Amino acid sequence: MKASIFKALKTSSIYSLSVIAATAALSGAASAEQNSENMTQVQKAAAQMQAKAGQSDKNIVQTAASQQNFSTLVSAVQAAGLSDTLSGEGPYTVFAPTNAAFGKLPDGTVKNLLKPENKAQLSQILSYHVAKGSVSAQDLVKKINENGGSYQIQTLNGAQKFTAKLQDGKPVLTDGQGNTSSVTQTDINAQNGVIHVIDSVIMPNKS
Repeated sequence: MKASIFKALKTSSIYSLSVIAATAALSGAASAEQNSENMTQVQKAAAQMQAKAGQSDKNIVQTAASQQNFSTLVSAVQAAGLSDTLSGEGPYTVFAPTNAAFGKLPDGTVKNLLKPENKAQLSQILSYHVAKGSVSAQDLVKKINENGGSYQIQTLNGAQKFTAKLQDGKPVLTDGQGNTSSVTQTDINAQNGVIHVIDSVIMPNKS
């Protein structure tokens, strides 16, 4: 009788230990699965943050206005009535002349262009510096190479285009009048596009 009771207790103990072990294993598996899920969420968040790196919450006009070397350009954009366009959804790629670039123009040119009666002409010049779509420096170089070393860029100025080539590994633009402008800084990111800095104002064809 005692032997039977002892055997029953032993069997019960073994069963209990088995249940405990199984429960612990299941708990460990669930914990590992949860940790894995948490890690996946962390990785996804990190990837999203990395994707947003370099982007700005400012639009093109606001981004240009935040930099002193674009003060003439910003004034010109406002005078030409292009602020709403370049603050819109886009995306746009702007080849932005610096203050020094505008300073290369003949004396009185900028002052004259900023007059209300010359708004249409100013708008044509500035829209010639803007292309639809967001084209990074890497994309631009790729397009130049894919097109035999010369890539024509369609602008917001109707059918007017300018040409981009590489010189010493850097993009150089040739406008409709045969003048050239070097890209001196690239990939200033904005919420609705990208800005590349150029050292001369480019002009559309006079025709």
